[in-house]
Amino acid sequence: MIIVALKTRHRNIVSAAMGNVLEWYDFAVYGTMAPILGHLFFPSDDPVASLFAAFGVFALGFLARPIGGIILGHIGDRFGRKPALIFSVTMMGVGTTAIGLLPTHAEIGVMAAFLLVGLRILQGLSVGGEYPGSIVFLAEHSSNERRGYNSSWPMFGSVVGFLVGSAFASLLSNILGDEAFAAWGWRLPFLFGAVIAVCAVVFRRHMSEPPGIKNAMPKNSIPIIMAIRGHWKAIVRIICLSLVNAVGFYLLWVYAISYLTVRMHVSTTQALDINTFSLLAMLPAITLFAILSDRIGRKPLLYFVAIGTLIFAWPLWWLIHHQTFGMILAGQIGFAVLFGAGYAGLSAIMVEILPSAVRCSASALGYNLSMAVFGGTTPLAATYLVERTADDFAPAYFLMAAAVISLIATIGLAETAGKPLPS
Repeated sequence: MIIVALKTRHRNIVSAAMGNVLEWYDFAVYGTMAPILGHLFFPSDDPVASLFAAFGVFALGFLARPIGGIILGHIGDRFGRKPALIFSVTMMGVGTTAIGLLPTHAEIGVMAAFLLVGLRILQGLSVGGEYPGSIVFLAEHSSNERRGYNSSWPMFGSVVGFLVGSAFASLLSNILGDEAFAAWGWRLPFLFGAVIAVCAVVFRRHMSEPPGIKNAMPKNSIPIIMAIRGHWKAIVRIICLSLVNAVGFYLLWVYAISYLTVRMHVSTTQALDINTFSLLAMLPAITLFAILSDRIGRKPLLYFVAIGTLIFAWPLWWLIHHQTFGMILAGQIGFAVLFGAGYAGLSAIMVEILPSAVRCSASALGYNLSMAVFGGTTPLAATYLVERTADDFAPAYFLMAAAVISLIATIGLAETAGKPLPS
């Protein structure tokens, strides 16, 4: 009754955002508990080796994202946005719940690692179409004047998912204690994902399809082939524009947990608390910058993020490179503001530079290639760089390099705010 009572616009926003809550709730839970999962599923005498293996599986899930983007993008462009989004959130719910039920290496040996890898691939396929598909869905329902604001809600939902995942893990760690949490308490956050999945599916059954979408794709054509042939430049631009956000987000809210606990010897509880508070700061930043993008345009925000990252990445990482709770949190919040602006500007851009016939396929391919090649591998790359160079600031330099590429991609971009979507 509550779902039906909501206005169509509000119901669509909640439906699109809830899927992203689930998708990124899981990635937050896995990322924040990587040290525990590494020990349970990839045991080794060297804790860095176990962590490396856990982040390797994390990256593998991301490598499946472009394939999932192609599959779900095809469904979205050919059969409609709604069935693609329902299929996506169902797959993610199954994968998340199953991880919470997995036996560990101590129980079934190496098969535990293979099962974990398989489930991460399933989740990677799912998430490949979730974020781009939900942005496309909301943008096509939006007026030209409010598209930036409406398109920001999937990322808002993503951060809520990260926030809930981080906060839930932190709460359980505090209640159960580190020993019980590592022994069995880690399963509870994954099992709770089933509740979010059911709610998301129920809401999405009541979504309304954007008008004219089923007639946009020519008969006997394949969306992904049309996208690559006719819009490869836009796909490359999406990859480059997404780069600084991809590297930054997974560096600061996935890798940083293990960096603080393993490298800086900060307690797991404190590291999770810092993650939670900084994500809270990102939520209003996304909304405020999204509203601002409708007034001043998308490009000023993208410039702000790329140039701001070049200037502030080193000093903000310097703050994180301390054992004082307040200084670490200040560094994290600084990054939260930067990337909140980045996602607010990027969300609408990905839709506004593509025609409706290939909008799901092209945006999913570009965004997921950026996330798979750079975002999902960031924790792995950062772990390697720090160990290889013995330089704790190597992750900051890596982030600055990503910012340079995003800055170059922004320079040649036409402003799209307030204009009709390409038909």
